[in-house]
Amino acid sequence: MMFACKIWGIRATDLNQGVVYGTMTDEVALDEALINRFDYDDVFGTVLNRFCVQAAIGQPLTVYGKGGQTRGFLDIRDTVRCVEIACHNPAARGECRVYNQFTEQFSILELAHLVESAQENSASPWRSTTSRPRVEAEQHYYNAKHSKLVDLGLQPHNLSDALLDSLMTSP
Repeated sequence: MMFACKIWGIRATDLNQGVVYGTMTDEVALDEALINRFDYDDVFGTVLNRFCVQAAIGQPLTVYGKGGQTRGFLDIRDTVRCVEIACHNPAARGECRVYNQFTEQFSILELAHLVESAQENSASPWRSTTSRPRVEAEQHYYNAKHSKLVDLGLQPHNLSDALLDSLMTSP
C-alpha cells in the first residue's frame, strides 16, 4: 500500500506501507465505535491475523509452500505515527522523499514460529501445504531499508508475545 502526498510535482513524500498488524491505538480505545476490523480470511486478511485465529481455535497454522516469502510488518500504532512524522518532515522544494513504512521483516515461516511459540498450549503444530493461492517465488531477495522514519523519531512497537496473545484472545 502506498500513501502519497504530492503538491503539483514540486515536492513529494511517499510512504510505502508494509503489512499492518494489531487493532488498537490510544484513539481507538476512547470509543467502541472506533474499533478496527480484524480481517483473517484469505482475501482481505493478513497472514499474521490468519495464524492468530488458527492458533486461537486450535487449528494447525497453514503455511503455503515453504513459507520463504518475506515482507515488512508494522504495528497499527506505528502506522499512525509514521504518517504524523512524514507530515511534520515534508520534502523540500524539488525533493522526493520515500519512506519504507515498516519496522520489522519476517518470512511467513518465521511468523508461524512466532505465533506457535506465543501460544501457551502449543498443541497445534504448523503444517505446510503445497497449493499456494498466489503465484510468486518460494524464496526471493528482500532487503528493504526502513531506517529513515526511526531516524526522525519513530519508536517502533515490535511484534511481541504480548501482542500476539492479545490478537489470539481478543473478542
